[in-house]
Amino acid sequence: MHPFSIVIPVYNEGERIVPFLQSLEAIIHVPHETLVVYDMPTDTTVPFLRELIKEYPSIHPLHNTYGRGPAQALRYGFDHASHDTVVVTMGDNSDDASQIPELASLIHDDVVIAAGSRYMRGGKHLGGPPVKNALSKLADLSLWYLGRVGTHDATSAFKAYSRTFVQEVGIDSTRGFEMAIELVAKAKQQGKRVAEIPTTWRDRTAGESHFKVAQWLPHYLRWYFHALRPRRSLRTPPSRPTH
Repeated sequence: MHPFSIVIPVYNEGERIVPFLQSLEAIIHVPHETLVVYDMPTDTTVPFLRELIKEYPSIHPLHNTYGRGPAQALRYGFDHASHDTVVVTMGDNSDDASQIPELASLIHDDVVIAAGSRYMRGGKHLGGPPVKNALSKLADLSLWYLGRVGTHDATSAFKAYSRTFVQEVGIDSTRGFEMAIELVAKAKQQGKRVAEIPTTWRDRTAGESHFKVAQWLPHYLRWYFHALRPRRSLRTPPSRPTH
């Protein structure tokens, strides 16, 4: 299996990051790097990362200088990843980290995104605010049935990506985690394949969620409607006669 990069945006996780990263590094036995991206040097996660790197050389703390927020942190992580396959996961233990190698293995040739899907058969969504959960499921299943985007869970942040593809299409998101749906929409328009595996997502049991529905919803809607559009034709127009 080819090596891959893991990008984890964090915000004031403090000592909670320690058991999470210890567990992640114990689970993954294939070559990888773990890029933990924080916005500010004063982030409470930083002192614990400095201790962890003494034991785990695969962990690399990165100070995001692109601007504050998860979208900018993820852009920074992609730009500083060493490998072409990049897996995004959260540092709050909500994703099933044991599935990271499986997601990474799905990236090849024409498969440019692999999603951990809460809403396909076998997937589960446990906990979280009911309104947010209902909006998420409605958006994702409508994109699956109407948008034909290749995954039941376009909004899931737990995904593997081809870094080459991401660099080709670029990341326009600047606020929240809407990058996930943005890149799925762009893959559809480019005619690239999106794969998925069922996963179980669990709401965080400690700390505070930084998902801001009211602030980020307009940005999600932008890419939601973009994903619903019919795919642009990529066919080469017929050449004109030369005589």
